[in-house]
Amino acid sequence: MGGREEVGVGSGWGDMGEILDGVCRGAAAAKLISPTTRAGALCRRGPACPGYTSGMDYPHPILAREGWPFIAACLVASLLAWLLFGLGWSLPLWIVTVFVVQFFRDPPRRLPADPLAVVSPADGRVVALGRAQDPYGQRDALRISVFMNVFNVHSNRSPVDGEIVGVSYFPGRFFHADLDKASLENERNALVLRSAQGLVTVVQVAGLIARRVLCYVVPGQALRRGERFGFIRFGSRVDLYLPLDAVPVVSIGDKVHASSSVLARFVPAAVA
Repeated sequence: MGGREEVGVGSGWGDMGEILDGVCRGAAAAKLISPTTRAGALCRRGPACPGYTSGMDYPHPILAREGWPFIAACLVASLLAWLLFGLGWSLPLWIVTVFVVQFFRDPPRRLPADPLAVVSPADGRVVALGRAQDPYGQRDALRISVFMNVFNVHSNRSPVDGEIVGVSYFPGRFFHADLDKASLENERNALVLRSAQGLVTVVQVAGLIARRVLCYVVPGQALRRGERFGFIRFGSRVDLYLPLDAVPVVSIGDKVHASSSVLARFVPAAVA
């Protein structure tokens, strides 16, 4: 509708596609189903459809390392409560453990094959879309903001191929990340990348609950589209600033997934 395009995140597909993919791959390896059956089971506008790269060579644990201490602590507390007081008294701790495990999941994602596609740097919901001043790249830009609630994957991934030309951390407040003022007043970390299509800025913004922004890259480092560069704990936001000629293909309110959802497309270079 009207140029809007939803890519890779059909209604409710999300991580269920990745779970189904794992089940189907296991069944195919055991010769219980054919590769054709597996492809048919996955192609529901999900990440395995034509136009996507495999993206399965993912060099990170399925549960993010950032969460290992939290998961271990919750497991120990739950087990101790179970042993000392019984299952009934330990049940609230087991519920907390399940929540913490789902929060720190970090599944692989399939990338769109289109080299001009700008992928989402985060899971969540689009809360802002329009022209804005990029305070980190010192230019007018197209801003797309994605809000992550506590049930989204919080791993952050590069939206484009490019070289990092700047990384800047800013201490700040902890307003709710869904608010527009959070972009400039909350604690945040900004990455400026130089891509073949121009500057792209990605800003990790801490939220009301998230009090820790983690970034693992430095200036001069090259990032591949979809490559993991950071993590934000417990609810947050990511702002993306693109060149003004980039064409958005999402709308406010759309749900998106990091790496597999296309937020915008660059305009192809004119042929001389």
